[in-house]
Amino acid sequence: MAVTFYKIATVTVGSGGASTIEFTSIPQTYTDLQIALSARGTSTALYARAEINGNAGTNYSLKTIYGEGSGGTASQNDANTTYFDRFLMNSSAYTANTFSNAIMYIPNYTSSNKKCLMFDSVDETNATAAPMYMVAGVWNQTSAITSIKFTPNTGNFAQYSSATLYGISNS
Repeated sequence: MAVTFYKIATVTVGSGGASTIEFTSIPQTYTDLQIALSARGTSTALYARAEINGNAGTNYSLKTIYGEGSGGTASQNDANTTYFDRFLMNSSAYTANTFSNAIMYIPNYTSSNKKCLMFDSVDETNATAAPMYMVAGVWNQTSAITSIKFTPNTGNFAQYSSATLYGISNS
């Protein structure tokens, strides 16, 4: 089975920053979606959150495994939240001009079932305490995914933060 990635759109934050990075009118012609996010905050923001289809209801659940430096690993469960968080984002207090990175994978995004997904995220702090998250999540809605919006927990996305949306065809 051949797997093909198609770049649908890229958003790059311009001068002055942006309060959101959003993909709207996502085509329904692929089997899966992937988003690559590279982000830095203009304040002490530590993560970005994702909202699907403008849905801010308690329809998001997460299972997170995380580690930081030599501190070992831990896990956390979050049920019935109003967004997916854990997209790490370098804050203005971190090493200058460094960006965190995350990859989000959503299989079967057009199906009429609840949407399972996974994402991983890592900060770059040029220090021994750079955190990393691995997350499995469920969006407890059955509608097809048509939009995804990322928002920092505080402040804005800094200039040059970017996200690229890919459609994946499994044929």
